[in-house]
Amino acid sequence: MAEQVSEALVAEIEAAFNSRDVDRILEYFAEDGVFATARGPVKEGIELRGKQAIGDFLRERFSYIPDMYWHPQYRFVSACGAYGVSYWVVTGTDLRNGSKLELNGCDLFRFQNGKLVHKDTFWKAIE
Repeated sequence: MAEQVSEALVAEIEAAFNSRDVDRILEYFAEDGVFATARGPVKEGIELRGKQAIGDFLRERFSYIPDMYWHPQYRFVSACGAYGVSYWVVTGTDLRNGSKLELNGCDLFRFQNGKLVHKDTFWKAIE
């Protein structure tokens, strides 16, 4: 039976992302976990598969948005304990062009045996 997931675990994942410590973040993912980014060339964004791909992506992102920070608004987990949601406002400054980031968004998490097997990120686009 799958390990139950708690709101406390979702809060730990939020804190790991806010630390921008990629190794710490990767501890929460299954070896073959998937991170689907908010943007990309297809409707799924970019699907990063496995810890190596996820880590490479995050290290690059944090290199040009070193102050990226998710301000949690609320979180919850499903009754079955296999799914979680984190709703937040993300802020930061893109060093490549000086643009400021401030967007509402959320992560949809799917867990198996207490590890992230799928993280799907969404955020509002300002036009």
